[in-house]
Amino acid sequence: MQRPLVPLVTFVVAAALLCAGCSGESGSGSGAARGSGKPAKAVGADSAADHGAAVRAAVAATERSSARIDERIELGDGTTQYVISIKGAFDWAGDRGHLVVDLRDPATPGKTSPRMDEIFAGDTVYFGGFAEMEGSWGSIRRDRAEAHYALRAPMNDPEHVLRQVAQMRRISKVGEETVNGVRAVHYRGTLTEKTVTQRMAKDMKAKVATMRKQIGGLTVYADAWIDRTGRIVRTRLDWPLGTAGVKATMDLTDHGKPVRAKAPAPDEVVTVPQVGGPLSG
Repeated sequence: MQRPLVPLVTFVVAAALLCAGCSGESGSGSGAARGSGKPAKAVGADSAADHGAAVRAAVAATERSSARIDERIELGDGTTQYVISIKGAFDWAGDRGHLVVDLRDPATPGKTSPRMDEIFAGDTVYFGGFAEMEGSWGSIRRDRAEAHYALRAPMNDPEHVLRQVAQMRRISKVGEETVNGVRAVHYRGTLTEKTVTQRMAKDMKAKVATMRKQIGGLTVYADAWIDRTGRIVRTRLDWPLGTAGVKATMDLTDHGKPVRAKAPAPDEVVTVPQVGGPLSG
């Protein structure tokens, strides 16, 4: 017998990231590397076209394998900051993965965080883990899920993040760095509004368009680190908005290791048309 699906935890994150009060160039702030509002000057004589090809090839190589996921999304309105943590493993080649998502306020480290489990199996995402759901799971088709916040992937799908990174523009080669003990080449570029709003809910797309008109531009930075095997080991999307902003950093480790993700039993699952809230993206 199917169990009823209890509504998700309603936890509101400040929408000031896209508020009318944001002023100045969207590229102002967020570190010295961002200070000029332009991608860093390229190292060496390689062309931007070559950099783009290198990033796209690394994304393709990563999507033929699997990896451990450790993503940290930092968002704030200049006064309050929240951190969303997404951890687990994902097998792009096998279309399966298991992620755990939680949200916390660093100002109150002892406070219990809302948490959600996600299982990716084929073209379906299952979500659950809430006490009030009493062991039941919701499900939605991956291609029907939408993003409801800036720089968030629909249902936290890491494949969506890689596809956005593959569309980086104005790419520069920053240099070689060490990421989680691995030597990697760091590339930096920007994302277009079209890329930023891919699979974004209609109301949020409208907010992004309004903000762009108010401040006269939209600058979202993208970074990719590629190891010596030609795979992605870190991505970063950064949208500084004056004193506010959002930054999403995803580390990929343990490339090629098996990923276990088993779909819930059919009698424990309720299919839903759409999912919202800060945990689901």
